[in-house]
Amino acid sequence: MSDNYRIYLDACCLNRPFDDQTQTRIALETQAILAILSKCQSGQWQLITSAALDGELSQTPDLEKLKNVTAILRLAKIKAIASQSIENRSIELVKLGFSDYDATHIASAERTRADIFLSTDDRLLKKATRNIQLIHVPVDNPVQWLLNVT
Repeated sequence: MSDNYRIYLDACCLNRPFDDQTQTRIALETQAILAILSKCQSGQWQLITSAALDGELSQTPDLEKLKNVTAILRLAKIKAIASQSIENRSIELVKLGFSDYDATHIASAERTRADIFLSTDDRLLKKATRNIQLIHVPVDNPVQWLLNVT
């Protein structure tokens, strides 16, 4: 675990600690995300944020949840700023079947040279697996990824 990973957590991951923890899957994903954030807070790993995350999270109706997620993102040392190259790459990813937000998140992770893009969204993970040769950043579930790197 000595690698200094550059980690992009999508909005699903960032919201996971504030979801209903009575479901086993959600509780496990929350624990993995908190462990990852702990490594970012200690400076061992680097959290990446983006203009795409800012945009998606700004639509969060629960202001308390938004405040908590925004606090998490203050750990980020790297930020992908909206750019023409991210927009162009997002268009390519949308053509592969990704939603606008997912495409922009992946493009942002690629642009910042993230070592891993993490999501708890099964549909996104399945699309990424199907298109693995066309995506320039590894995509995984936080639990699976953390088990593999530790």
